[in-house]
Order: sequence, then structure tokens, then C-alpha cells
Amino acid sequence: METYLLDWANLLLRWLHVIVAIAWIGSSFYFVFLDSSLTPPQDEALKKDGVSGELWAVHGGGFYHPVKYNVAPPKLPDHLHWFYWESYSTWLSGFALFLVSYLWSPSVYLIDPNVMDWPPAAAITAALAFLVVFWFLYDAICRTLGQRPGGDAQVGLLVLLLVCVASYAATQLFAGRAAFLLVGAMLATAMSANVFFWIIPGQRKVVAALKAGQPVDPLHGQRGKQRSMHNTYFTLPVLFAMLSNHYSFAYSHAYNWVVLIAIMFAGAAIRQFFVMRHGYKLGRNAHPWPYAAVGVGVLLALIVWMKPATVEPVPVPAQVGMAQVQHIMEQRCVMCHGEALASKNVRLDTPLAIRQHAQTVYQQTVVTRQMPLNNATGITEEERALVGQWFRSGASLEP
Repeated sequence: METYLLDWANLLLRWLHVIVAIAWIGSSFYFVFLDSSLTPPQDEALKKDGVSGELWAVHGGGFYHPVKYNVAPPKLPDHLHWFYWESYSTWLSGFALFLVSYLWSPSVYLIDPNVMDWPPAAAITAALAFLVVFWFLYDAICRTLGQRPGGDAQVGLLVLLLVCVASYAATQLFAGRAAFLLVGAMLATAMSANVFFWIIPGQRKVVAALKAGQPVDPLHGQRGKQRSMHNTYFTLPVLFAMLSNHYSFAYSHAYNWVVLIAIMFAGAAIRQFFVMRHGYKLGRNAHPWPYAAVGVGVLLALIVWMKPATVEPVPVPAQVGMAQVQHIMEQRCVMCHGEALASKNVRLDTPLAIRQHAQTVYQQTVVTRQMPLNNATGITEEERALVGQWFRSGASLEP
């Protein structure tokens, strides 16, 4: 029953997480596009009101005319929409999903004895520390250097270094799949914390000053803009890290930390291309194709570098019977897929059950090699080959 309820929690939380993440990322991408596409207003009345940029757009059969005020509008409207629950909901649902997927069963998902064999409590504490420590270090870098001349470049380099160190450390402490996801959760935590601690409080101070008839300090807008841009460049790396658990060839690589850093770097470079392309259309900057070229080049280099080496096939009999496969399942799989514990509602403790899930067993054990998780049960290449031969020859129930 516990496994069944955890599967439902995983399903519903993942569904919620994807929905609210789409809302958050979509609004973030839209406002980055909007800021990059604004042009000086033509209407003198808009200029007098303090409008610094405008955009005309058509969508869904209607025309839209968003404008941006330099610091603040002359009069605060009665209804003002705030963008923050998208961020908070994404983080809360993501952390809950991380809890039921990884922290609930650390010995299975978080710990790989071949990487670091340590107590579950210590692994959980270290995983949570990644989220907290990265935020404090990142925030300190931004507060210390962010307002200096040339500070944005200094912040960018130090944050890149910090992410590289964290990525290496995660892959040396946790199972590869957990390490990738943890780095993504670490960046996502910083993104949501930017909204919670800096962007929204700054906006609230601006609104409070307007209501009180006091001058508005432009520093709040500058800080909010800085953190918002950081979130933009974090987005594609976070999305890769969150999706990486489906691709064992990436997180199980001998130099998985290099793979993680390289793909996240490529994502940030490609994102820079999309940020700057709007300015290029308006003649504000050169064509940003070099950023896209760098990102794509890094990905192509990874594809070539990670090409699997040719290995000699393991010799197996032409016919493999159910008795051999069942013996392998009993030794390597039944502890997580048996009567007492049926992870993902998959049981492999009887011949009929093995035959029922033959496609899944073949896919997970032979093709993607994701199972057993972290190879905790020590399945051998010969055993994988036997399972593969059994499936390809018809997955017979004959012994």
C-alpha cells in the first residue's frame, strides 16, 4: 500500500510541478522578450507619463500595446497583477516531489555504494545542505559584487565556478541520477529564492512608496532586474537537470560531472542567443549567432566524445529459458519487485509476472541499463546478455 500511495503522490506532484513550471518559465520568457523588444514611445502623452518603452503585438485575434514605465507609473492602478505564485508553487511542488522520490528512499535513489557508501541520514542532510549552502554563497556573490562597475561579469564568472564545484561535488557524493537532479534543484532553489527574497520585496517597497507619495528608489528595480536575468540563464540548465534522470548514458558516464557542466553551459549559451536576438532585430546589438554556435558546438563535441566504445558481445546460448531469467530476477530484482515491495507496481517474482513485464525488463535492464538502480545488486554483463537473448528469442515461459 505504501508503494501504491507513493506512486500516486509521485504522479500528482509531477503533474502539478510541470504545470506550474510551465507557467513560471512561460511568464519569465515572455517578460525577457518584452524587455528586449521595447522601443521608445512615439506618443508624447506616454513620454510625459514616464513610459520608457512600448511594444505593439497581435495575438489570438487581438492587438496588444504593453508599455513599461521608467521606475514607476505616475498613479498606481487599482488592480496590479503580481507574478510570484508561479515561482513558489514550482519550488514547493518540486521539493515535495524530491521528497517522495529521493529522500523517502535514500538507500535506493540517493546513495550509490560505488560512489559514496554512507548512512541515509547523512546523505539526506548533505542533499538538503546543497540547496541551502549554494543559495547563501550565490547571494553573497551577488550582494558583494553585483553593484560594482563590471560587477555583472564578475558575478557571472564566480557563479559559473560555483556551479562547476557543486556539480563535481554532487557527482562524487551521490548516485549519478540523484546528483544531476540535485544540481537542478539547487539552481531552482536559488531562482525561487531570488523571487522570494529580492524581486517581490523590492516590488513591494516600490508600491509602498507610491502609495505613500514618496520618491521611488530605482535600486529596487535594478536589483530585481539583475536577479530576474540570472533566473533566465538558470532556466535551461535546470530543465536539463530535471529531465536527465531519463538518460542513463549521461549521468552514468565516468566523467558525468563534465557532462553535466557542459550541457548546462550549452543551455545558458543558447539562452543568451534567444535573449539577444530581439535586440538584434531592433539594431541594438550584433547578431548573437556566436552564442548559439558555441552552445551547439559544445553539444556536438559531447556527442562525439561520449560515443560508446565498441565492446565484444558476451557469448550466450541461442536459447535462454525462463528458469535462467527467473534466477536472475530473484538474485537482482525481486527485493524491489516482489510480493513485499512492488516498486512501480511491477512484480518479477513469478514466471507469469516476468513474462507480463518482459518489454519493460528488457528496456530497463538491457537497453537503457537503468535497472537495477545504481546496480546496487551487482548484475553482471553476462546476466544482462542472458535477459536480452531471452527477450529477443520470444520471451518464452518454457524453462
